[in-house]
Amino acid sequence: MSTKEPRAESPLIERYDDLVNWIIIGEKPKCNWRIGTEHEKFVFHKSDLSPVAYSGENGICTLMKALIKDYNWSPVYEGPTLVALERSDGVKLETISLEPGGQFELSGAPLESLHETCAETEQHLAETLEIGERLGIGFIGTGFAPTWKRQDMPNMPKKRYEVMARYMPQVGTRGLDMMYRTCTIQVNLDYESESDMVKKLRIALALQPIATALFASSPFTENTPNGFKSMRSKVWRDTDPNRTGVLPFAFEEGMGYQRYVDYALDVPMYYGYRTGKYIDVAGASFRKFMNGELDQLPGEKPTEDNWSDHLTTLFPEVRLKHFMEMRGADGGPWRRICALPAFWVGLLYAPNAIDAAWDLVKDWTSEEHLALRDTVPELGLEAPFRKATLLEVTREVVRISEAGLKSRHRLNSKGDDETIFLEFVQEVAASARAPADELLNRYYNSWNGEISRIFKEYSF
Repeated sequence: MSTKEPRAESPLIERYDDLVNWIIIGEKPKCNWRIGTEHEKFVFHKSDLSPVAYSGENGICTLMKALIKDYNWSPVYEGPTLVALERSDGVKLETISLEPGGQFELSGAPLESLHETCAETEQHLAETLEIGERLGIGFIGTGFAPTWKRQDMPNMPKKRYEVMARYMPQVGTRGLDMMYRTCTIQVNLDYESESDMVKKLRIALALQPIATALFASSPFTENTPNGFKSMRSKVWRDTDPNRTGVLPFAFEEGMGYQRYVDYALDVPMYYGYRTGKYIDVAGASFRKFMNGELDQLPGEKPTEDNWSDHLTTLFPEVRLKHFMEMRGADGGPWRRICALPAFWVGLLYAPNAIDAAWDLVKDWTSEEHLALRDTVPELGLEAPFRKATLLEVTREVVRISEAGLKSRHRLNSKGDDETIFLEFVQEVAASARAPADELLNRYYNSWNGEISRIFKEYSF
């Protein structure tokens, strides 16, 4: 989740069209399409495998200060509190932010190729691990914390997380688990026009269960198998039905920017933001805000930043802002961080591939979309689909993605195209074994039921 920096107030939202136009601004010609990759990591003490708090000699704050000192990151504060980092070369901007339970997140710069994306990830991990070694802390990417209880998790000192933590139990059973005990990899991609956005959104929503199944890596909860391939995905099903899910309206006639704005307006707010402060308005209507009728902000109307903030508090499987966010994958190590953008870029950034992907999913029914969303967290690639399983569809989707990457013909200095980053996905599809299957196999065999070994064998 992005971190807000104090700055001058943005323009007021005067009318409904301003909300729509804010999204339209995101349109970009194909020559300017970029790839943005975000990935979260759990941070733990190597001495006792406990989660790392914000404060303390070896805490998250100390880690961030070391990155500032040694690797040219700049601090971002919320009041007097260091809450994020940023680094820019004058063109590209990277951000490091903190999720509620201390999950350490890199929001990468918008980059032209997967080669650049993976180089960025490699540099970030090298810097972070070097400092972590000095501090005695490690980093692991899984979809759900494998050993820690909710009460074990630290709290990061960000005011909006206080608002969310108070509100979450009112609207779902697993919202606090989502906040404190999940990690993800996320990919942000561009769109050219309203029709291009709609086509990409529909494909991405339809195929998000495949990404969940391929990257599923969260079969453990509190030191025991939990019965799911992706507990992270299961948790999202029980977080808040108003702001999560597969967006069935996206497949209906008339889908476009306005329809997404109408959906967003119907989702209750979390907070407002004024003069550097978060105001708890959880459950309030953005429509009332537009009319100046919020009790907490009487007479005040929203700014463009308030609208941007509100869109960021929507958590569907694919989220629309100035770009599209693919949100279906569990966290994982470097290879998977590169593989997820490869999977989606191959499908959505090449004309031959996006047409083939649309031909594949265009007759899927709303009931089939919802069934996959419900069954994949538990069954993964074995989820039933039509007369077979999701695995057969997955293999076809992976072939389409590979063809798309080949047609982009983006080469590195060795002459390799971007398909080299798809190898993890290809291996999972070929073997029908996701990371969760590998973890469970080790748990029942070489680990002899000792889940703590995951920290040694699967850390970055």
